[in-house]
Amino acid sequence: MRRSKSEIYLHLVWATRERQPLITPAIRGRLYPFLEMQAKYLGCHVLAIGGMPDHMHMVVRAPTTVCAAQLMKQVKGSSSAFVNDLTMRTPYFRWQEGYGVFSLCRPLLDKILRYVENQERHHSQGPVWNDWEEIDEEVVDEGMPEDKAFPTSAGRLS
Repeated sequence: MRRSKSEIYLHLVWATRERQPLITPAIRGRLYPFLEMQAKYLGCHVLAIGGMPDHMHMVVRAPTTVCAAQLMKQVKGSSSAFVNDLTMRTPYFRWQEGYGVFSLCRPLLDKILRYVENQERHHSQGPVWNDWEEIDEEVVDEGMPEDKAFPTSAGRLS
């Protein structure tokens, strides 16, 4: 190839400290544009932001020069300071230490964008995707689940 090409889509999920419902509609209205600005600062293109009072989802297209840890450090660190400045609240607003990051493929992107953008509806009416919502518990890697839609072997090429 004459030039580099990449399509790296990431779904990021993180929660407030102890899953406290601190993200009010007033905070959310200022927080979402701030999160987008922080991601853009690193060269990411934000495709969707959504959340609930106790957690956030963000889908980005990331450049090859940015890793998930770098993006989350920028987004979480700067936004907790932003919310604290905004609310002057005691106790202070904090995010939980961990986060979830999931790579996405282009064919499923629209479905995932709708899920992120409609968080309130999914949480009130269902269904929620548990793997993407339970980020406050310890995760044990038990390998990839078997999925009938994706064959485990490439098969023969003729």
